[in-house]
Amino acid sequence: MSAVCGLVLSTGRILTQSSVELMAARGVFVRPIKRLLPRVSFTQTRSWCSDGPVADRAEVRLSRLDGEDDGIVEVLMCRERARNSLGHVFVGQMRELVSSLHHDTAVRVVVFKSLIPGVFCAGADLKERAQMSNPEAELFVQGLRSLMNDIAALPMPTIAAVDGFALGGGLELALACDLRTAAHSAQMGLIETTRGLLPGAGGSQRLPRTVGFAIAKELIFTGRRVGGEQAAELGLVNRSVPQNQTGDAAHKEALCLAREILPQAPIAVRMAKVAMNRGAEVDISSGMAIEGMCYARLIPTRDRQEGMAAFIEKRPPRYIGE
Repeated sequence: MSAVCGLVLSTGRILTQSSVELMAARGVFVRPIKRLLPRVSFTQTRSWCSDGPVADRAEVRLSRLDGEDDGIVEVLMCRERARNSLGHVFVGQMRELVSSLHHDTAVRVVVFKSLIPGVFCAGADLKERAQMSNPEAELFVQGLRSLMNDIAALPMPTIAAVDGFALGGGLELALACDLRTAAHSAQMGLIETTRGLLPGAGGSQRLPRTVGFAIAKELIFTGRRVGGEQAAELGLVNRSVPQNQTGDAAHKEALCLAREILPQAPIAVRMAKVAMNRGAEVDISSGMAIEGMCYARLIPTRDRQEGMAAFIEKRPPRYIGE
């Protein structure tokens, strides 16, 4: 059998590149892709790459950490020749992967990182975009917006590790995450106005909510790029660190941040995310009501009881997510 790259299901069935491309196309233009294929559970599959052509390799895959890092999952972006640009296959694979994480209670933190040196995500695939008709381009961007919303809606904390360029849709992907770390050498920007466009995958909404409206307007109107240090000063990223010789300083900092989250009660962390995200969309009185509902969800949990017992017994809590 010729070398292929894709998803090997627990049944032994192989999804070839053509199948993946079909899934991607359906994921963008026809949202209910589950009509074509059974749900792919990444707890029962493995993503792999053969030694075949670059075009046949998985562009997005999962890595589940173990040992003391059990509960941290990494989303690895590896579209090498196109610098992780947001093409049909990349977007389709990312959509399926994100969908598989949504109901996975074993996952406590998700880290998005690039395997391509010097780049997080270069944004839109302009070569693909140039061959689309106007209606096709509009539908594709709607699919991108939907993907970013799916990432933002993941119930567990998400961290983008920006070790290189995050431009246009690449920065919109990072903005869809809860937290961001960046190397000082990273370059970030919503550069769409320099291409005759505006940020169309959530950037015009998430950037103002992250850095404030005045700064966001300046960055979007000018299409300016900012480095990691300035991004931290603006509040665009949570942490910025000097780049190291291996080019993964932001990733290592993201893991440090994930390890600070990991010991906390997972249901409490998820409910805190709901309270903040939903509360940011409404007036403060409604936000207080949302907080109260989220708090009430935690009262009967075993983790809350464990937290109280650990405090009384002066020992570290052992949370199980129940």
